[in-house]
Amino acid sequence: MLTKRRQALALKTCLLAGRLLIENGSNMERVNDTLSRMAQSAGLHDFQAFTTVTGIVVGTINDPHAQVITIRHRKNNLSKIAEVNEVSRELARRKIDVPQAFAKLKKIDRQKMPRWQNWYESFAAAILSGALMIVFTGNVSDSWAGFLAGGIGYAAFSYLLRKFKIQYLGEFCSSLIIGILAVIFVKMHLANNINDIIIGAVMPLVPGVPLTNAARDLVSGNLISGPTRGIEAILTAVSIGSAIVIVLHFN
Repeated sequence: MLTKRRQALALKTCLLAGRLLIENGSNMERVNDTLSRMAQSAGLHDFQAFTTVTGIVVGTINDPHAQVITIRHRKNNLSKIAEVNEVSRELARRKIDVPQAFAKLKKIDRQKMPRWQNWYESFAAAILSGALMIVFTGNVSDSWAGFLAGGIGYAAFSYLLRKFKIQYLGEFCSSLIIGILAVIFVKMHLANNINDIIIGAVMPLVPGVPLTNAARDLVSGNLISGPTRGIEAILTAVSIGSAIVIVLHFN
């Protein structure tokens, strides 16, 4: 029988693990499975959890006091998801106890993105833009323009997201920059096709992970998080499309 103090710590550990998973782009099926396994390993055999993309409620049947945590920001960081899963596995194998698991999760939560990582991601986005432009359009001669527009656009998105914490604003403004760069390249006769450049450059901004998670949540029967993630992906697509339409309209 767990003491109230140990039970409270176990619930806090589950809450923290769930928050880290959702904040970093995990689907709800993985979140629920991880929380269930961690709770069972911690001795919470009557554990119950209610998970959404904006908050988590956990508790036990025999204890009327539940714990709640709010989730305000979401991004895609698969490395943190993998680290949380590793902590869950170590707890299940009895390699660590609940206080050690909580300490490890706090350490993961405190991890900050290195300064160079934004430049690294922008460079990776540039490579992806140029490559996908060739794959989707077959336009090799303008791939350098897609490379530059995609890299600059993603760098602008990362900066605006850190500055204003509004994802849709960042996606709209970065898509606007991509469209303007494509127009400039063509107007200066440095490139030939505006559409091909835009198609390749916006690919790093396309909400592929939210759409995939939305589909997985719906298939697994989560009728709250599935539509919510789907709406989030649609809003992202609308932000990108609106910016491109504005640029092409005034071109």
